[in-house]
Amino acid sequence: MKRSPSQLCGLAVPYWLLVLLLLGAPAGARAQTVLRGVVTDAKTKEKLPFVSVSVPQAAIGTTTGEDGRFVLQVPAQYTSIAFTYLGYRTVVKTFVAGQAQDLNVQLAPNAALLGEVVVTGSKGPRYKNKDNPAVALIRQVIEHKEQNRPESYNYVEYEKYEKMTFSFSNLSDKFKDRKVFRNYQFLFKKQDSLAAGGVNILPIYIEEKLAREYYRKDPEARKTIELGNKQVEFDKHFIDNEGLSTYFNRMYQDIDIYANNVALLGNQLLSPIANNAPTFYQFYISDTLRQHVPQLVELSFFPRNKGDMLFAGKLYVTLDGNYAVQQANLSVDKRINLNFVKSLNANLQFAENPDKRYHLSKSFLGIDFGLSDKGSGFYGERTVSFDKYRVDQPGPAGVYEGPARVPVDSLAQRAPNFWQLNRPDSLTQNERAIYRNVDTLQTIKSFQRTLTLFTFLLSGYKSFGPFEVGPSNTFYSFNPVEGFRLRVGGRTTPELSKRIYFETYSAYGFKDEKWKYFLSSTYALNGKSIYTFPQNFIRASFQRDTRIPGQELEFVQEDNFLLSFKRGINDRYLYNDVYRLDYIHEFSNHFSYALGFRKLQQSPAGGLYFRNVVGDRPNFVTTLSTSELSVLLRWAPKEKFYQGKLYRSPIIGPYPIFTVRLGTGIKGFLGGEYNYRNLAANATKRFYFSQLGHADVTLEGGYVAGQVPFPLLDVHRANQTYSYQLNSYNLMNFLEFSSDHYASLFIDQNFNGFFFNKLPLIKALKLRETASLKLLYGGIRAENDPVLHPELYQFLRDAQGQPTAFALGRMPYAEASVGIANIFKLIRLDIVKRLTYLNNPNVSEWGLRGRFKVDF
Repeated sequence: MKRSPSQLCGLAVPYWLLVLLLLGAPAGARAQTVLRGVVTDAKTKEKLPFVSVSVPQAAIGTTTGEDGRFVLQVPAQYTSIAFTYLGYRTVVKTFVAGQAQDLNVQLAPNAALLGEVVVTGSKGPRYKNKDNPAVALIRQVIEHKEQNRPESYNYVEYEKYEKMTFSFSNLSDKFKDRKVFRNYQFLFKKQDSLAAGGVNILPIYIEEKLAREYYRKDPEARKTIELGNKQVEFDKHFIDNEGLSTYFNRMYQDIDIYANNVALLGNQLLSPIANNAPTFYQFYISDTLRQHVPQLVELSFFPRNKGDMLFAGKLYVTLDGNYAVQQANLSVDKRINLNFVKSLNANLQFAENPDKRYHLSKSFLGIDFGLSDKGSGFYGERTVSFDKYRVDQPGPAGVYEGPARVPVDSLAQRAPNFWQLNRPDSLTQNERAIYRNVDTLQTIKSFQRTLTLFTFLLSGYKSFGPFEVGPSNTFYSFNPVEGFRLRVGGRTTPELSKRIYFETYSAYGFKDEKWKYFLSSTYALNGKSIYTFPQNFIRASFQRDTRIPGQELEFVQEDNFLLSFKRGINDRYLYNDVYRLDYIHEFSNHFSYALGFRKLQQSPAGGLYFRNVVGDRPNFVTTLSTSELSVLLRWAPKEKFYQGKLYRSPIIGPYPIFTVRLGTGIKGFLGGEYNYRNLAANATKRFYFSQLGHADVTLEGGYVAGQVPFPLLDVHRANQTYSYQLNSYNLMNFLEFSSDHYASLFIDQNFNGFFFNKLPLIKALKLRETASLKLLYGGIRAENDPVLHPELYQFLRDAQGQPTAFALGRMPYAEASVGIANIFKLIRLDIVKRLTYLNNPNVSEWGLRGRFKVDF
């Protein structure tokens, strides 16, 4: 699978999102009143955090943040709002329905509660779980979790409406009035300074989705039938709209309060009602809403350690025997180890079912991003409404069969008033304007020039309509065989054809004075882009280029300039002529197969040589030729992609990925010199450990049947660059080990700052701990041992005659590392220790390796 240039450097934030960060009507019948304000102590004037702000009649509410601020949308039929806080008098305010307004409230201490104060020390009583009524209540919530989940019903069906909006936030007047924005003033919007995002915002994205979702318990099945999808459309030359939607949906996932861990921004935060929540959270009963039916208890919760990846907020729990969460308000402490997040607020509201249990009826998630707390940033909101809810009623016949998701038919006609009729709430004036303003923005030439520049700098490609040139990080590189190397290439886009795609490059080495080149032609059999799931295409290609043995990439070798810097002796290269024919077919259940034919001619270059013994005389071989048929099977259940215009990459999730490949060499066919069979199997999975982060685990094994020279064995993936490579052995030398049978284990553990977050001073740096272990067992059978069979290619030796290439013995190759990640929010440094085979020549026992990665 092709990787985008950003991924080759370890980027997890796509380039178009960085582009956006760097660029810095009357309401309907169901309109809402937007209330904002600050709650303070009437005497001290201090801002009060986690004050309950609610409309009891509507059973909706929120809490103030750490800065005492709140924002709440109230249905137009209500005109009063209550502010409650433990130890303070409750305040009820009235407001004018349908008009956005400020409500700055001062709460006075409750004299009845504070009649006598006895000072007994500088610290309050120590928090304990034992005999704590709040903990007893949360344990009841945990005990009743399964019955309150939708999966407790035999059937569930509902309509789901999603709306996402994004804006540049907290823009200063000075920024807004810059000359470059002279033609863009119509885009900027003024809002109350208390609102998330500050005074000046620049709305730039809106997306709406409507779907019907079905669930069946036995046999378990889930089905999503998309009914509509609408989003702003950016110029496809610069930004891939489908990829933009995919990434935003990854950032703003559904929050399942009943799950043990809540997926958020690619991380896992422990739910306040997880099975082990009382170990990591402190709980307090802060209020009782007696006027609500059924009666609710307000539970406030906080992380025991402020730096842990945990929520803070309030839960409203029913006292009707179900102990269900009727509402949840979630936020995060600014000190937790999340990158670029200035503030986060989530609100979940639950509605009653006929059986008196509750289902999620509406959720809101708002996140304010920025490089600093005070600077400009990026603010996004996602609102999800659940309507037409039915439980324990089977869906239509056959609805549970087939693929889990049925996409909306892009050719289907939608009535002009489709969205007006199907939105649960009307769009605000600003939201309606986004569709129109983005279209206008893209007609401004200065904006197009700016976007063109940033797209090239961050993606590495310059588009010329049907063809784009790049990637830029391969234009220049160097190595000991080619010396100074220049390369230029590119690929066609869907503008040329949606069925036929071409890719090419030419390169020249000034030391070996040889031209290298590549050309491929791909035909999409399903009429879709070859990068769109599910793939179904046939590709023919030819490549003449250099390669390090054991470092083969799937189609085109990317010459990243940063990887030109290598340690030790690294002049053992191959000149390859590769003819390939590949057929790839993916299915909607994420099973795929690939059939391939490859004719490969390998010639040694630099310090590499092919030498055997014929009779009693040494013989140097100039070319090794093979003809190979292959089949690859891959299954990646529930895999999701970040989809670009001309590339795609998987989004790592909790589900395993299995791959099996069988290659068969055919002697005598188109010049093939050997018969062999090469079987390889791979399984990889990410394991989540809640507060302890996650581990990426890969198991791999291979077997080569037949007598072949060492270039046709499994030459294990070594790394002599200074970058930390996740799937290579970072202290193994190129060509150091080869096997005809092997098994390997890779474990890469990311603790997400679990230990650093508890260290004074260190925790402010938001560093993250990493550790890894790599084991490789393998060997060579007697039939492939060049010592026993001198007619095979001999293992390499240095100028002094000392061997530099080996077979593994009974002892495995092993290396381990510990590291610090998230340095300046983008660097990972690992100290790597080689544990075995330390007596081999030119090996490094220790090494410092780095890796760039931008992520949340």
